[in-house]
Amino acid sequence: MSNGNKTVDVLDGSKITDLVHNGEVFDKFVDHKFEELDQNHDGKLSVKELVPAIAEIGAAMGLPAQGSSPDSDKIYSEYLLLTTWGYKVLMEFTRGKKEGKVSKSQFKTVLSDILLGMADGLKRDPVVILRIDGEDLQEFVSGSRFEAEAISIYSEIEEAKDLKECICKALDKLTVEHGMPPSSDQWVRSNVVEPALEFIDNQGTEAIVSQTNFLEAFRKVLDNVVVRLREHPVIVAHSGNTFDGRGIKRILSNKSELEKTLDSAWKSLPKDHHGKLPREYLRVALDVIAPAISLPPYGAVDQMDAITGEVFKMVKAEEGSTLNQEEFNQLMLEIISSIMLQLEGNPVTVSSNAVVNEPLNSTLLSPPE
Repeated sequence: MSNGNKTVDVLDGSKITDLVHNGEVFDKFVDHKFEELDQNHDGKLSVKELVPAIAEIGAAMGLPAQGSSPDSDKIYSEYLLLTTWGYKVLMEFTRGKKEGKVSKSQFKTVLSDILLGMADGLKRDPVVILRIDGEDLQEFVSGSRFEAEAISIYSEIEEAKDLKECICKALDKLTVEHGMPPSSDQWVRSNVVEPALEFIDNQGTEAIVSQTNFLEAFRKVLDNVVVRLREHPVIVAHSGNTFDGRGIKRILSNKSELEKTLDSAWKSLPKDHHGKLPREYLRVALDVIAPAISLPPYGAVDQMDAITGEVFKMVKAEEGSTLNQEEFNQLMLEIISSIMLQLEGNPVTVSSNAVVNEPLNSTLLSPPE
């Protein structure tokens, strides 16, 4: 990525970790946030009252509301622990309690777990906040690689009914690496893409979708997009990673770390009255050790979910009833070894880009004065 996309901030979890580990500051922060969330002032928080705290973590990163963008939701899933495991963190503290409520001390533990989990995820895969102002895109359009990449994009586009639809599909294939913010974002679509496409509307919908016409129109549209971005720069949260199994290979070569990781996971999972683990929690167990083996949580990356699903079927992980600790360790070892082999043969590369507000604009991660 060239210097045109200016880095506004890098969210690597360090600020969150500093907050949680500063006892006096975090205590004040918890007091302030608990009072703010306790709407009925009964000294307890329900799961419903806890939800805004998690949503505000996204606002603190500058992310749009969850559900408003598939790409922002991927970032929520991977970094904010809105997964089976994140839900379990809350459920463990409300299980068996009247109306499922938690006290301030329990809220502190819940919030600490969620924030530190988020910090671990950001440390592993930082989110880079970029200011896209048209410079990178101008460099791409005027550079030597434009025509070859544009032709490649054109060849990948499925049949389009007219030139405008073809150009829209081509814009969807550009990324922040080209200097293009997500064209599917509603604000970008309304304020950048649609004005840049106006000249095609003036030509009518009968324009032939030939390669020559496409290249000419695509270049002109991108020139117009550059002008719009110069007038209205876009802030984008960018995250990317390649899962190739190296994290698993590393921990498999360190027996003591492997045993410690599996033992910690075993202790954190719910058991039945015989002290055995229901197999339904194996996916949760994989989420628990995911940071240690450089994997995303379940639900964050579709390609990884597919691989995990195949491995679970192959090793018959969910067949049977319950597991003791030795059986759990053996099965988890078989699961992660199989995932490693899959990734070594076919690494999974993912990238998410979400248009955001100015980063860190929420009071959630700002302790009270």
